[in-house]
Amino acid sequence: MLQDQYGRVATDLRVSLTDRCSLRCTYCMPPEGLPWLPSADILTDAEIIRLVGIATSLLGVTEVRYTGGEPLLRPGLVDIVRNTPAHTSLTTNALGLTRLAVPLAEAGLNRVNVSLDTLDRETFQKLAFRDRLADTLDGIAAAAAAGLTPVKINTVLLREHNAHEAPSLLAFALEHGYELRFIEQMPLDAQHGWHRENMVTGDEILASLATRFTLTPDLGTVRGSNPAETWLVDGGPAKVGVIASVTRPFCGDCDRTRLTADGQVRNCLFARGETDLRGPLRAGANDEDIAELWRKAMWGKLPGHGIDDPTFLQPDRPMSAIGG
Repeated sequence: MLQDQYGRVATDLRVSLTDRCSLRCTYCMPPEGLPWLPSADILTDAEIIRLVGIATSLLGVTEVRYTGGEPLLRPGLVDIVRNTPAHTSLTTNALGLTRLAVPLAEAGLNRVNVSLDTLDRETFQKLAFRDRLADTLDGIAAAAAAGLTPVKINTVLLREHNAHEAPSLLAFALEHGYELRFIEQMPLDAQHGWHRENMVTGDEILASLATRFTLTPDLGTVRGSNPAETWLVDGGPAKVGVIASVTRPFCGDCDRTRLTADGQVRNCLFARGETDLRGPLRAGANDEDIAELWRKAMWGKLPGHGIDDPTFLQPDRPMSAIGG
């Protein structure tokens, strides 16, 4: 198992398939993009399939989430999903899902999480530097039609752009049967421009939603390692989630391990160090050797991300390179 010294066991693997993205969301990267990883450094499809196989067969991983950057930009995505022996999901901006939703579902993908921060076309352009709101909405609908459900919508609110849209976004999700989760903005932008005082907190999000909906704690759902705290909307059964990673961290129940597109294990989203699996893999290491390196990487996981600690340092890699 992937156990750490605090008794946590990682069963949820997040795999970044690329650091590239088709949008330029302001809380992630600058409008001009970033220096992308060299192609030779990126794991091949076969290497990803092998490492995921090691995680699921030798290390107790039961869920795999493919992320990016934007994973739909990975040409071999459908084949990778087809060769994943676990419950499989995808975090995406939905650009390309109108074409890929059905092939992914047929390959065995179980569901998708889609980033959607606004329902306003002009605001979308300001946030993502691309005029692609209609394509995003079409992609979400295509995922639902293909049976990639429940479709979960991930929303980051920014005080100066879209904070006022929380009730409208929830109404949209309820109308279409999507599950909405609001996520506090985290210090993972490439520009290192995150400031806590500019972040819309979980409490502020709930207060905004309460202007239009009645929210009650979802006492019937055991949260466990789920990062989202959920509330029933107007008595249920519809729910809304808030992932308050900064103000109400859930590090003590974290069950995640991460693999970057260039084959590095990260034991925490905010880890300052990584463990290389690509090098040993390409040098001929056997599966058990790789598994042992992975175990050692997870054993050293810190008790928490430490954002509130005065010594906290933002990771050198931005979210697009780490994977969600």
